[in-house]
Amino acid sequence: MQHPDYAVPALFIDGEWITETPRKGDVWNPATGEVLASFPFAEPEQVERALESSAAAFELWKKTSYQERTEIMHRAAGIIRKNAEQTARHLTLELGKPLADSKGEVENCATLLEWFANAAANHQDRTLDEMSGFTNRTVRKEPIGPVVAFASWNFPASLATRKMAAAIAVGCTVIVKPAKETPASFMAVVHALDEAGLPNGVVNLLMGNSSEISKHLIASPVIKKVSFTGSTPVGQQLAAMAGEQAKPCVMELGGHAPVLIFKDAAIEKVIDLAVATKSRNSGQVCISPTRFFIEDAVYDQFTEGFVKGYGSLRVGDGLEPETQMGPLANARRVVDIDELVQDAIKHGARLLAGGQRLDRPGNFYAPTVLADVPDSARIMQEEPFGPVAIMNRFSSYDEAIEKANNTDFALASYAFTGSQDNADRLADDLDSGKVGINGFPVVFLDSPLGGRRLSGYGSEGGYEGLDAYRIVKFVSQSEI
Repeated sequence: MQHPDYAVPALFIDGEWITETPRKGDVWNPATGEVLASFPFAEPEQVERALESSAAAFELWKKTSYQERTEIMHRAAGIIRKNAEQTARHLTLELGKPLADSKGEVENCATLLEWFANAAANHQDRTLDEMSGFTNRTVRKEPIGPVVAFASWNFPASLATRKMAAAIAVGCTVIVKPAKETPASFMAVVHALDEAGLPNGVVNLLMGNSSEISKHLIASPVIKKVSFTGSTPVGQQLAAMAGEQAKPCVMELGGHAPVLIFKDAAIEKVIDLAVATKSRNSGQVCISPTRFFIEDAVYDQFTEGFVKGYGSLRVGDGLEPETQMGPLANARRVVDIDELVQDAIKHGARLLAGGQRLDRPGNFYAPTVLADVPDSARIMQEEPFGPVAIMNRFSSYDEAIEKANNTDFALASYAFTGSQDNADRLADDLDSGKVGINGFPVVFLDSPLGGRRLSGYGSEGGYEGLDAYRIVKFVSQSEI
């Protein structure tokens, strides 16, 4: 069965679109539980063909001028914008997020292509200071080689584009493996690049059995780097496989972001910001604010306001214009989140809103707020990755920092205060890859995206994201 408004999923190997393979999987609409389409599983010989084409294309692409790469990537961005309405609809059908959010993600794909293309051309080799006895000393940045990129389902188009755009901008070739829940969203970007004149083999797109494909790709001597966004357990497995061959990785893994709210913050404004940010993508965001720690003096005010706003969100199909929060990506998410919520209640947490699956077709879970959650509850150390917010107290600055840093995850942290002294201290004391002070935006085109500890390592985004796909060579030329 093929939904009439949904893209036909296909592999893209060496410039060829392939829709028919012996094995198939189903793509489900998380808002209705209906099958949208079947997608082809890449067979081992097709994975090998993708590797061969990636290796061959690299020898040509790395020698292609920055100007030519930039022109292709800019043309592709224009094509993405031309087809944005249709692509956004495909994205909402397979993931469930509100259509307006899908349109924003599609636009982000176009912007990522443009930014990385321009940035790569302006961020090249550097010459060291003159030194007696040497005519030249240069630090060269060369493309590392063919890369494999594994993208998560929560931002299926933009996450894959962020990896791919940075890699091809500096001269690498890329094999992209999207998540099985969302195989079609990134196809629009590949279509645009193909139409824009990207040479065959520079980008290959594979779908199918994740474990089988990842093992095949990482084990291949063709692949020189691995980039992954997803859960910590899967990231650890992939990193271990890469480590057997000393292959470098970029790992953007799970998070469990704390939010510190001090009594001198603009509480009403923070409530509105927190509700809007927590509802984004149904909480299925690695940097989503989850553990709210609120100073005693404003605890009741903030908690009551947040519950009122978050608990009244309109939850529904992302294609419906009044929807503010869509479904979860798959049925597993509903089960996993409910287990964490019920465990927290069992350990003494107070349920202030939600706490159950919605009685309707699809993978819907009510916006949920838990208060006074003890450290013994699993949810204090396990990322819920869904529409659940925790409200706990603190009475001093030191206590707030201790609570915020008290997990193995360290991807993003947030804090709200009216004191610049506090803001300066928080920037130093919050231990995570990204820190937002008096605001939730921490991901920009020109900023690095990466975590610490179980949240991963390496950077995506910004100039650091370009360097992730380069290898350094130092050249010194002596006087004769």
